[in-house]
Amino acid sequence: MMSVRALKPRDFYLNKLIAFKDTEPVKVVTGIRRCGKSSLLKLMIAWLKEQGISDDAIVEMNFESFAYKDMSADDVYAYVERALFTKTGITYLFFDEIQRVPGWEEAINAFRVDFNCDIYVTGSNAYLLSSEYATYLSGRSVEIKMLPLSFKEFIEFNSLELREITTPLGTREKRVYDDNGQVYLLSDIFNLYLRFGGMPGIADVGFDQDRAMTLLDGIYNTVVVRDILEREQRRNQRQVTDSDLLQKIVRFLADNVGSNISASSIGNTLVNEGLLDAGKRSGGRNGTPSAHTVQAYIATLLEAYFFYEIKRFDIKGREFLRTLGKYYIVDIGLRNYLLGFRDRDTGHVLENVVYLELLRRGYDVAIGKIDRFEVDFIATKADEKLYIQVTESMRDEMVRERELRPLQKIQDNYKKLVLTLEPGIEREFGGIQVVNVVDWLIEI
Repeated sequence: MMSVRALKPRDFYLNKLIAFKDTEPVKVVTGIRRCGKSSLLKLMIAWLKEQGISDDAIVEMNFESFAYKDMSADDVYAYVERALFTKTGITYLFFDEIQRVPGWEEAINAFRVDFNCDIYVTGSNAYLLSSEYATYLSGRSVEIKMLPLSFKEFIEFNSLELREITTPLGTREKRVYDDNGQVYLLSDIFNLYLRFGGMPGIADVGFDQDRAMTLLDGIYNTVVVRDILEREQRRNQRQVTDSDLLQKIVRFLADNVGSNISASSIGNTLVNEGLLDAGKRSGGRNGTPSAHTVQAYIATLLEAYFFYEIKRFDIKGREFLRTLGKYYIVDIGLRNYLLGFRDRDTGHVLENVVYLELLRRGYDVAIGKIDRFEVDFIATKADEKLYIQVTESMRDEMVRERELRPLQKIQDNYKKLVLTLEPGIEREFGGIQVVNVVDWLIEI
C-alpha cells in the first residue's frame, strides 16, 4: 500500500473534496484507472488527520485489494457496521473502486441513512453514475471528474520548478529547473509532456521510453482488455465480446482524434483497410460490423473514460447538431503507446491537450459551427464563454486567415482565442487574441 509520504499533491482536486467535507452529498470521484483517484482519497485522509480527525473515525476500503475480494453489498455493510459499532460523532467512509461490489449503491445509501457519516467513493467507469445509481442517490451525490496530470501538474510531479527570468536583452522568459539546478526550456518540457502524457505513474518511471511503454501497456490492458470485457460479461451484455474488434476501434479512434467520424465509417474503414479478418466481419452488410455494433463498442470506451465525445453546436441556430462529432483520448501518452512515438498530427494532438484542459477547468465543451466554418471549441460555464481555435503555427498567411475567419464571423462579445505552438507570440487581430498554448496551459 502506498504510504502517505510517497504521495504527491493534487491540490486542484483535493480542494474540491475539502469544499464538500461534512456535507450530505456522497462525494464520487470518477476517472480512468491510474489517473490518481486512490491517491486522492489518501490525500483527503491525510488532510483529515492533519485537522485532528482520529484514525478510528476513518474507514477505508479499496476493492482492488485481495482483503475485500468477492465482497457483497451485505458484507460491506456488515464490515462498516462493525467498524463503527462504538463510534460517536461523525465518521468518514472511503470506498475505492466500489463498482466492483454488486449492489454497492444499496450499501452506500444505507450508510447515508443509518450512520452519521461523510462518504467518499471512487470508480473508473461511468456506469457508476448510471440510472440505477441515480435511483438511490438522486440529488444526494456530487461528482468530481478526475483526469491525468495537466501540464502544470506534470512539471510539479517530476520535481521541476517553473521560474520566470530576465534575459540579457531585458525580456522576461520562463525556464524550468530540476533539483540539481539544471535549466531547461519550457518548450522542451512540453515536448516531453506530448510524448509521455500525464499519467501520474510516469513520474515514478522517469522519461525512459521502455519503462514508460511498460507502464502505459499495463494501463491499456487493464482498462481495455480486462475491465471492459469483464464488466460487459458481468452485465450480461453480448454486444461487446470481441477483444480484437475492440482494440481495432481503440486504435482507429486514437489515430483520428479531432477528426469528424461516425460509427458506420469506422466499420467500413476497418474492413476496407484490411484491419479485420474475415471471421470478424459480422453484423452488417457485406460482412462489415454494423454501426450499432461499433457504437456499442465506442460506448464502453466512453464509459471507461478512455475517450471523450464532443458534439457540434450551431452558433447561429443555438442548438446541438446530430451531425458528426469528434473523439479525444484521455491521455496523449496512451495515444503514443498505441500508435508509436511519432511526430505527426501535431495540430490534432494540441487540440486534444486543450480539450482536456478545458474539461479540467470546469467548462462544458462543444465544437462550434457557424455557416460553413468550424470553431474548434466553444467552452462555457456559468456566464462565461470562450471561443477557441487551436493551430500549430500562425506564420503562414493562409493558415492565419483560416483560423481567424470562423471567429471573425461570431458577432457576440465573448472572448475569442487562437492558441498556437508558435513561441513568443502575443498578438491581437480585431479583438481576437493569439496566445502561445504552453503559456495558456500554465496560466492558472
